[in-house]
Amino acid sequence: MSAAVVLSKDDLRAVAGFAAASAETVLEIFEADQPGDSRPRDAIAAAWAFARGGERGKVLRDTAWAALKAAQNAHTPAGREAARAAMAAAGAAYLHPLAKATQVKHILGAGAHAARAAELIAGQSAAGHLERTVRRATPAVIDVLRRYPAAPDGGGRVGELIRVLDADLRPPRTTTPAPATRS
Repeated sequence: MSAAVVLSKDDLRAVAGFAAASAETVLEIFEADQPGDSRPRDAIAAAWAFARGGERGKVLRDTAWAALKAAQNAHTPAGREAARAAMAAAGAAYLHPLAKATQVKHILGAGAHAARAAELIAGQSAAGHLERTVRRATPAVIDVLRRYPAAPDGGGRVGELIRVLDADLRPPRTTTPAPATRS
């Protein structure tokens, strides 16, 4: 059994807002692929509504599933990743208080899927997108991330991007040397 991680509703709101902001950066990629499909936009809006004080409930779950289905309908790999970023944004509110590395995906998944979507568009760099995602992280998001083990192995390219974000957001903790004792 995994140890519990203490999470407040404010912690979950900070993570959901970070995820929504990350997914929003690539929403236009999906909308160019599927101009009549509002499901990813709806998922991001639901994540923002929760982040700004709304309830965590059926709307978030339903819009997350709908964005995942929208990803399956996208014509391009970039469109699919952009929709998955929206799905991850709505799902971020469901970060579990279990000290498992897999939970890091709830925190960083939207940013990683968004970076992958950007990477798949000619002329865009995942590195630049990741750098902007790191700058977007608030101290509250970083604090929540540090309560969990490092991101797990696996997950293909998106998993690699999650691990890059994780490493960039977890700078080595500085330790203060113990004072010297006199003998």
